[in-house]
Amino acid sequence: MPGTIRVKTALAVLEPVFRGDELRALVRDLTADGRGWVLVAVAGGWFLSLGVRLVFPALLPYLREEFSLSLTVAGLLVTSLWVAYAVGQFPGGILGDRLGEGNALVASTVVSGTTVALVAAATSAPMLFAATMTFGFSTALFGPARFTILSAIYDDREGVAVGLTLSAGELGNAALPVAAGLLAAAASWRLGFGVTVPLFFLMAVVLFRAVPGRLTEGSAVDSLSVSTLRYVARGIAKRRILLVTGVHLFLFFVYQGFTGFYPTYLVEAKGFSPSLAATFFGLFFAAGVVVQPLAGFGRDTLGSRRTLAVVIGVSTLSLAALPFVDGLVGVAVVTAVSSALLGVTPLTQTYLVNAVPSDMRGSGLGLLRTGQIALGATGPVFVGAAAERGHFDAAYLGLAGVAALGIVLLPFVTEA
Repeated sequence: MPGTIRVKTALAVLEPVFRGDELRALVRDLTADGRGWVLVAVAGGWFLSLGVRLVFPALLPYLREEFSLSLTVAGLLVTSLWVAYAVGQFPGGILGDRLGEGNALVASTVVSGTTVALVAAATSAPMLFAATMTFGFSTALFGPARFTILSAIYDDREGVAVGLTLSAGELGNAALPVAAGLLAAAASWRLGFGVTVPLFFLMAVVLFRAVPGRLTEGSAVDSLSVSTLRYVARGIAKRRILLVTGVHLFLFFVYQGFTGFYPTYLVEAKGFSPSLAATFFGLFFAAGVVVQPLAGFGRDTLGSRRTLAVVIGVSTLSLAALPFVDGLVGVAVVTAVSSALLGVTPLTQTYLVNAVPSDMRGSGLGLLRTGQIALGATGPVFVGAAAERGHFDAAYLGLAGVAALGIVLLPFVTEA
C-alpha cells in the first residue's frame, strides 16, 4: 500500500532506536485500517503550510531590498505573519469542531494557495504586509485540526504520529526555504513564493480524498461568540494546562526569534552569502526531521517532562554558544544541535490535546495556541530591534536565557 510505504520511509530515521520487530510493530500500528493514508496526507499538508511560512525569513534580504525595509520593519513583517497565524487558531479550532477536521484542512490549504499567490504579486510594502497576514491566517486553520485528527486515530502511538507529522513540516522548512533562496538568486524572489501555489492546490485534492471530513464526535463548541470564548476559557483554566502552555510560550518565543532572523544573522554577523545562509537555515530544519520523531518516541516511553528537560537543556546551551562560534564547520555543528528546539512542539502539543476537555478539544487547543503564538511571535521584533542597534549576538544570547525559563517551570508539570 503506497501510504504504508511512505510511512515506512519516514520511519527509517528511527531505525537505529528500534529493534527490527519493534519497528515492524510500529509501522503496523501507524498504518493499520487506512490510517497510513491519513497520516501521509496530514503530514504532506503540514509540509507546505509550515514550509512556506519559513520561506519568508529565507527571502527577507530580498524583501528588504525590494521594499526598502529596515531590520525592525522586516522583523515586524515576520511577526505579523505569526500574529495572524495566532489569531486564526481559535476560529480554526471552532471550524474543525463544527465542520469536521478534514474539511478544515482542505479549506485551509485552498485559501493558503490563493493568498501565497498574492504575496508573490505584491508591488508595495502595504500590499506585502496585507498578503502576508492573510496567508498567516489561512494557514492557522490547519493548526488545531491536525492534532485532533491524529489524537482521534492513534492511541499508544500518538506521540510518534505527531512527531512524524511535525518532522514533515521540518522537511518542508529544510527544502522550501533553500529552494526559494536558489530561485530568488537565479531569477526572482517572486518565483520563490509562486512555485508553491500549484502545490497547495494539489495537496488540497489529496487531503480531500484521504482524510474523512469528520473524525471526532460533535462538539459542545460550534460557534464564535463571547459566550463560547468564556466557556472554552473556563475549560482550559487548569493548572497543568497553563504550566505546559507557559513552557511552550517561552520556547516558541525563542523559536520565532531564532528562525525569524537566522539567515539574516548569518549574513550580517557571520559574513555568509544569502544563498549559503539559506542552506544553513535548511540544515536546522533537516536535523529536525530526526529530532521530532525521537522527541515523540521519548514522550511515549519516558514521559513528557523528562523529555522536555533534555530538549530544552540542549537548546539553551547551543543558542548560548552560537555567538562565539565562527567558520563553516563550527556554525554547521551549532546549527544542527540547535534543532533540539524543534522537539518542544510534539511534546507540548500532544500533552495539551490530551489535557483539554474532549467536548472542546479543537477550540480549546485553538485558544491556547492563539495565546502561545501571538505572544511568542514577538520574538522577531525583539531580535530585529536589538540587531538594529548593533546587538545581534546579544539578541541570540537573550534567546538562550528565555529558553532557560522553560526549564524553571518543568518541576511543577505533572504527566498527562
